[in-house]
Amino acid sequence: MTAEPRPRKPRQRSTSRQGNAPQPADPTRDVAFDILCGVVENRRMLENSLTRSATAHNAPPRDRAAAHRLAATTLRHMGTLRALLEPFLRKEPPEPVRVALMMGCAQLLFLETPPHAAVGTTVSLLRRRKLAPFTGLANAVLRKVADQGATLLEGLDQNRLDIPAWLWTAWNQLGRGVPRAIARGISHEAPLDLTLRPGATAPEDGVVLPNGSIRMPAGTRVAELPGYEEGAFWVQDAAATLPARLLNAQPGEKVTDLCAAPGGKTAQLAAAGATVTAVEQNPNRLTRLRENMERLAYPVEIVQADATSWVPDTLQDAILLDAPCSATGTARRHPDVLWVKRPRDLNTLTA
Repeated sequence: MTAEPRPRKPRQRSTSRQGNAPQPADPTRDVAFDILCGVVENRRMLENSLTRSATAHNAPPRDRAAAHRLAATTLRHMGTLRALLEPFLRKEPPEPVRVALMMGCAQLLFLETPPHAAVGTTVSLLRRRKLAPFTGLANAVLRKVADQGATLLEGLDQNRLDIPAWLWTAWNQLGRGVPRAIARGISHEAPLDLTLRPGATAPEDGVVLPNGSIRMPAGTRVAELPGYEEGAFWVQDAAATLPARLLNAQPGEKVTDLCAAPGGKTAQLAAAGATVTAVEQNPNRLTRLRENMERLAYPVEIVQADATSWVPDTLQDAILLDAPCSATGTARRHPDVLWVKRPRDLNTLTA
């Protein structure tokens, strides 16, 4: 009598295939990707996308700062990165895929990210964003970029490529050689300038500027500096401190800061002892204004309103207005303005 063969158990399908496996969270790359897609596809300013995406991905301050740096570096070199990628692309990929490739190249060429990390995180990003069919392309292209390195940049006029044509032409009116000089400055990450709360101690490694600002090295993560959480200082470019200094608000004066976000000048006025009302129309920028005032613990009245129609309840002793502008002069710190602004914006803003 022969034993009946045991029935075979059905083979279970593997769930570990890379295309279907859940990808680990990476708030830094996810937030940077959202920022860049916002700029490239919707002409949305970096700061607006940063706040929204960091909240959506629950990104802690460290990841938020790293995402900002990655996105800003990619934007700072975006013309060069586009030109560099062209020989590797047989046909035009969807714009989000190009954004991911530019992020990977920026890490390899400008942020000294190890090749395995730059390639691996880009591939994982595409999978998380339901762009898995392009992971092979990303893997192949980025490995070639990693192998060839800085030699890919030879022969490229990076200064010219990284400035939109209309802006280069406008800067030419300032004098021959001016556009290239500006472009060289924009190509480097800006240092971090801080304004100290009166009586606060400056962070180590800071250089005191003539206006009293504290300049920290480029790449400093402000949220990790001692005293940040306690509101000992706030981020503010040295040049941006001058309007409030010229206004010279006195203790007890009623002062309104129009178009107030992100709040650097508001904080200066409050630190001087003035009773401050901060007016801001943009809801995203208003959120940043509130967060900054809460961290600094300044008793500022915050109003969401259009400054052209808002009327205060009582007569004010002084008004500070840093009017909205093209912001192209801030491109070293905010390289997104290069790709968000258009010539027609200048006419609108002037009006």
